[in-house]
Amino acid sequence: MGRIIAVHSYKGGTGKTLLSLNLAATFAKRGKKVCLFDLDFRAPSLATLLKIEKAEHWVNDYLNGTCEIDKVLVDLSSMIGGRGYLFVGLANPTTEAIRDMSAKDRKWEMRALGRLLALRNSLLCNKDIDYLIFDTSPGLQYSSINAIVSADLVIVATTSDRSDVEGTKRMLRELYDLFEKKTEIVLNRVLDVPKLGKDIHARVKDVYQVPLLGLVPCFCDVLKAEGGTIFAKDKPEHPFTRILSEMADTIEKLS
Repeated sequence: MGRIIAVHSYKGGTGKTLLSLNLAATFAKRGKKVCLFDLDFRAPSLATLLKIEKAEHWVNDYLNGTCEIDKVLVDLSSMIGGRGYLFVGLANPTTEAIRDMSAKDRKWEMRALGRLLALRNSLLCNKDIDYLIFDTSPGLQYSSINAIVSADLVIVATTSDRSDVEGTKRMLRELYDLFEKKTEIVLNRVLDVPKLGKDIHARVKDVYQVPLLGLVPCFCDVLKAEGGTIFAKDKPEHPFTRILSEMADTIEKLS
C-alpha cells in the first residue's frame, strides 16, 4: 500500500508548497504514481504555480461532499515526464471560496477528516497510488491538523528564523506528540551551510527531537523563480534537485 505524506510548517513563507510540488515531481519521475493535494485553503497557491486558472472540481468540493475524488484529480503526468504519474487536487483560490472555508465549524471539519481518511481506500488501495502528498496550511488550523492525523509521515519545513525555530519546537512538542506521527524536519533557505558543521543531524535531533530529512541552502535562483519552476522537472542537474532526490531516497527507505 502507498503512503500519505503531509508537508506542514509552523508559519507561512518556509517554502512548504515548493517542497511539496518538487517532491511529488521527483517521485513521479521515478516511476511512482503520485497525488498532490493543496490543503492550504486560506492561501491556496498550487493552482497559480501550475498556471491552472479553473478546475471542473476543487478539493473544496470533495471535502464538502458534493463530488467524489475522481472528479477532482487533474492529470499532469505528461507535463512532468518520466515513467510515473502525477495527479493534483487543487484548492479553490477565489476570495469567495477562501472566505467559505475559513467559516467552517468543527462539525464540518470532523466530516472533512472522514473524507481525508477515506482517501486511503479510494486512492492508495483502489488506484494503487504510491504517494499521496498533502500541502497543508501552516500553523494549527483544523485543516492542517486533519492532514497530520491522516498522514503516515509528516515533513515539517522550517527556517533558521528564531521565531520559526521556537514556534516549530513548541508545535512539535504540544501537537505532534499527541498523534505520535513519524516526523522529519527540512531546514530550508539556510544561509551559511558550512557553519552548521558535520554534526548537523545530531544538532537538529537535539533541538527538535525529530530527525533531519534534508537541508536546503538559500539558492538565489530558486527564490527568483518564485515557484514558477519545477526544478525536479526543468533543472535535473541543479543542486536543489539533487537534494530533493536524496530526500526521496530517505522517504522510500522509511516506507
